[in-house]
Amino acid sequence: MESTNSPKCMKIEHSHTFAYIFHSRKEVRQNIFDQMVKSLDQNQIDYIKWNMNRHISDIYEADLTPDEQGEAYHRYILGLYDLLEKLTTRYPNILFEGCSGGGGRFDAGMAYYTPQIWASDNSDAIARLKIQYGTSLVYPQSMMTSHVSVCPNEQNGRVTPLATRGAVAMWGDLGYELDLTKLNDDEKEEVKKQITLYKQIRKLTQFGTLYRLKSPFNSNQTAWEVVSSDKRDVILTVVNILSSAQPSFTKPKLAGLNPEYDYKNIATNEIIGGDELMDTGIYDEVAHQDFVAKMYHFKAVN
Repeated sequence: MESTNSPKCMKIEHSHTFAYIFHSRKEVRQNIFDQMVKSLDQNQIDYIKWNMNRHISDIYEADLTPDEQGEAYHRYILGLYDLLEKLTTRYPNILFEGCSGGGGRFDAGMAYYTPQIWASDNSDAIARLKIQYGTSLVYPQSMMTSHVSVCPNEQNGRVTPLATRGAVAMWGDLGYELDLTKLNDDEKEEVKKQITLYKQIRKLTQFGTLYRLKSPFNSNQTAWEVVSSDKRDVILTVVNILSSAQPSFTKPKLAGLNPEYDYKNIATNEIIGGDELMDTGIYDEVAHQDFVAKMYHFKAVN
């Protein structure tokens, strides 16, 4: 944020790196707040992405003594919380999405002000399996912003099916970061189907009970499941990472179901008992292709 009226409080760099603003100083926070209020009061804003793609390094505050310099990082983040407290209090209907709190992607303090946070700038679907699996150990899936991005991926060049990118992104808050004008007709139709499906299941995927069935850290297959509070609605996602000439026979076993219920596979209309799904599992048909994801939707019928 640049302003000719801003206090002289930004660290000067001798290269093209971004300067950072000392949120620890009250006059700095007030200046930012005043600028934002002026814009927000004059426009109908529903969403703000609070971004920070710069590490906080070589930090020094002229107002602190040498013995107090170690407090600079802590003072910075407390100041940022104070600014966000004022903004979210004044604008309770604006959704603030976080990206970094003091140089880190996630922290619990930022979660208080930003109910969803961009988990990583690495948007490759396969890399995201580990990122989102690990993030979900600490934070609810409703907080993870996860987007479908271009292919080949801009971070690592990996080529993955659009269906897989969509399935992985639906683990959290689905979004798209790509040029729609560059999609062919089939891809546009696939995106429409993904959005339609997500609108139908997002309450479940964001707020249901999450079960991590297979970890990407020690398996060639990743699987997770979300179950509604009444155990009547279930989403299972299975991602096979690398194809094999001699694939192993896999039947992911579900968890958290009611063993007395019968569940219908929405795609096939097959009826399977809850006890069978948990004890025996569901056969995941082998796909002779890398990076294949499948989503299964089950609903109780009794």
